[in-house]
Amino acid sequence: MEGGVTVADKAQFKECLRLTWTQPYILQLVLSAGIGGLLFGYDTGVISGALLYIRDDFAAVEKSTVLRETIVSMAVAGAIVGAAFGGWMNDKFGRKPSIIIADILFLGGALIMAFSPTPQVIIVGRVFVGLGVGMASMTAPLYISEASPARIRGALVSTNGLLITGGQFLAYLINLAFTTVPGTWRWMLGIAGAPAFVQLILMLMLPESPRWLYRKGRKEEASAILRKIYPANEVEQEIDAMRQSVEDEVLLEGSIGEQSLFGKLRKALGSKVVRRGLLAGVVAQVAQQFVGINTVMYYSPTIVQLAGFASNNTAMALSLITSGLNAIGSIVSMFFVDRAGRRRLMLISLVGIVVWLAVLGGTFLGAAHHAPPVSDLETRRFANQTQTCQEFSPHVRWSCMNCLKAASTCGFCAHQGNKLLPGACLALNDASRGTCRADQREFYTEGCPNNFGWLALIGLGAYIVSYSPGMGTVPWIVNSEIYPLRFRGVCGGIAAVANWVSNLIVTQTFLSLTKALGTSATFFLFCCVSFLALVVVFLTVPETKGLQFEEVERMLERKDYKPWKRYHGGGDVGPAKGGEISLAAP
Repeated sequence: MEGGVTVADKAQFKECLRLTWTQPYILQLVLSAGIGGLLFGYDTGVISGALLYIRDDFAAVEKSTVLRETIVSMAVAGAIVGAAFGGWMNDKFGRKPSIIIADILFLGGALIMAFSPTPQVIIVGRVFVGLGVGMASMTAPLYISEASPARIRGALVSTNGLLITGGQFLAYLINLAFTTVPGTWRWMLGIAGAPAFVQLILMLMLPESPRWLYRKGRKEEASAILRKIYPANEVEQEIDAMRQSVEDEVLLEGSIGEQSLFGKLRKALGSKVVRRGLLAGVVAQVAQQFVGINTVMYYSPTIVQLAGFASNNTAMALSLITSGLNAIGSIVSMFFVDRAGRRRLMLISLVGIVVWLAVLGGTFLGAAHHAPPVSDLETRRFANQTQTCQEFSPHVRWSCMNCLKAASTCGFCAHQGNKLLPGACLALNDASRGTCRADQREFYTEGCPNNFGWLALIGLGAYIVSYSPGMGTVPWIVNSEIYPLRFRGVCGGIAAVANWVSNLIVTQTFLSLTKALGTSATFFLFCCVSFLALVVVFLTVPETKGLQFEEVERMLERKDYKPWKRYHGGGDVGPAKGGEISLAAP
């Protein structure tokens, strides 16, 4: 899943760099924040490459798309549980113990996967990693925001979000580095335990969140930590600010009245403002996933193979492009989100997504129609060396696509001289793969050889460029701004769960859809869903650029509220322009 983003200005980043080198405590915070983001991103990216080699090592994984989907998606399922459980742990035991437990779960999961004797044990390891990711994804930014100096808080939390995409890119690099090492996928998955262990050691040396300690009545401990963070002349002022903030928070919770989750939810949904805000927040989060981004992030090398590149190494090397573009897009978003506006950036992003998913669908359709035929002569050449595909008959005209869709699970051995000429259809096993490659041929198991592969890669890159600056980051920003303060926790939790569940649905069904519908039809399906998302976002998500929290609330409670209208903030924002509606308080 794409992580949350907090926008910070240029001055905060400069101050962050200065304090990083002058105060060791701040340096420890930065390292802890960076490792947390890297772990989150690394787990998202590493499975995409490791899956290629897990598939080669286990025949059951090779032949079952559902098993492959389960290996990938169980981390997402674990993250849903981890995020929910992590919220309770944060309040009950504190931020620091929650991060430490998340590191232990991640480290344990990495070791389980590295030594897995069966695919089922890999799935168990993925669940452990998912639990750790879910807990860390919501706890680490919270800890950083509460335990860092106010003047660099935004920069540190933004850096944490940015390094999630950096972790994805690092995962692709590490995957590529271990392709020729014995054990391949075991190293890819197991090496994630190293940074988790480092973060565990760092967290043992860092204090608890001063804000959490203050709320628990441990005021002296909280004050002592603040004295390590701030210069002596600022400490008392910060202690007073924290005291006032905590007291306001307690009063706010008291104004809700209900203490149970369901009680808070019932009271929240009774408010028109919350219902409108929650509709916009959930729509943005669900749309972020249903446009298909995690099919690319989790299955990128597989998609490259579907485009006609047979080699695992080539598939992973080309996948670096998508991961790098995603990281660049996150940086671009930080510069443009306050200039272009949240709503406009999402709508522009969705238009690009629709266009490029249509291009991808058309490209895969062309590749399928021009797939090389299966030759009886070529297939019989291998009959004495390995098993041919059971369903293939010389009396039936087959193409490479028919071969790959065969019920008995078959692979296509391309022509020796020209991969676009007729080839052989063989049973999918190690013997067939080895025999084909020994004859200086390429063995295809996902997609067929074609001349459309580079066009598919361009479409994939353009899709990422369209997605990352808009739908990749803006839904999280919208969700941080659109709810009334007293209901922000429960509404933000609902929207985050909607994001994770949507992620799980897409991740668990992508490969099955490509088998049932075909690759081109699957991308056309995502194109149609993205167009629907464009319409729904246009009708439900308002612009929050330049509005204070109170102004957002006033906007949502207006009788004439329309999400597509531009509402203008009052106060120091300036006079409303033509076509804008002022939200200045009476």
